[in-house]
Amino acid sequence: MAGAYLDNSATTRPCEAAIRAMEACMREGWHNPSSVYKPAVEAFRFVRSARQRLLDAVNGTGCEAIFTSGGTEGNNLAILGAVGRMRGRQVVAVSAVEHPSVRAAFDALSEQGHDVRVIGVDAAGQLKWHELEAALDDGASLVSCMQVNNETGALLDAKRLHDTVKGRALIHVDGVQGFLRVPFDMALADLYTVSGHKIHGPKGVGALIVKKGVRLKPQHIGGGQESGLRSGTENTPGIAGLDAAIADMIAMGPEMRDRLMEKKLRLVEGVLRAVPQALVNGPAPRDAAPHIVNLGFPGVRGEVMLHALEGEGIYVSTGSACSSKKLKVSGVLTAMGMRPDAAEWAVRFSLSPHTTDEEIDCAAGRIGEIYDLLKRYQRR
Repeated sequence: MAGAYLDNSATTRPCEAAIRAMEACMREGWHNPSSVYKPAVEAFRFVRSARQRLLDAVNGTGCEAIFTSGGTEGNNLAILGAVGRMRGRQVVAVSAVEHPSVRAAFDALSEQGHDVRVIGVDAAGQLKWHELEAALDDGASLVSCMQVNNETGALLDAKRLHDTVKGRALIHVDGVQGFLRVPFDMALADLYTVSGHKIHGPKGVGALIVKKGVRLKPQHIGGGQESGLRSGTENTPGIAGLDAAIADMIAMGPEMRDRLMEKKLRLVEGVLRAVPQALVNGPAPRDAAPHIVNLGFPGVRGEVMLHALEGEGIYVSTGSACSSKKLKVSGVLTAMGMRPDAAEWAVRFSLSPHTTDEEIDCAAGRIGEIYDLLKRYQRR
């Protein structure tokens, strides 16, 4: 049966280069990088070279890359670690449409007595800049925003964020959904989070890129690895897979992003031909990230559409994979001003450089047939 995997924002299939690199590391390069004999020193040198490739990918001169277990840990280390080094009660700012790992970290700060300011967004998912300015005027010391929204593909204007903050606060950017698919420069942020399994690397590895001079309180303590910021023996097979995935993505060249956008527009146009009533939730497709689009199917709940498509071997989602099983209305879409009933119609489609035109056309065609069937049973 023909099908399509269109849930790449949840996770991506590991590329062959990553699989080969991990296997080689487990068979031959498995020594502990903290040991002092030759094979261990070679492992240390490999980790160092992987660290440098990661920094080079975001113009991270003068920065440090701290390897983590993934995006959640990286976000926690950035937020809790930064505020943990500050004295007294802090004013901190976060956008209203962040990933659960960021929202939970700010909830923890609120429980500790810090003043958390939630910055609203407009219908296109863009920050309400006057609210951020007000938080900064009140002394905000940390601002956290995601580079690419994981549900709608809305893009952060990182240059405007940098220029608005003007050094008054630390800037943390959650780059998990943007890294390598949307360009980023560490000149615009102090902290930047990445995750391996979103870019065809393995699960269980990621990194936090930290600008020189930024002080963090470790959230893992022990042997002092990763400059004392993330104790624990390095996950060398995971780092090998991440490094290979980064190299593989970079080798595709900048035109990879153009091809991704072409694929996404092909999907949107195909769905709208099949279902003219379908809605684009959030920014216009051309104004968003090249790999994510959120569509609404009036009268049909997103999870009903999801499972109907699953029966055809077509895999999509209704939002963040970290919270979608709770089957609640998306807080991201409601924060953008969408009515709760309309938010229930939402389905997220996310592509990768390996998504084929055949998968896109298959999905668009089946969506039309399935919607025509399901809308007959819509709730009145």
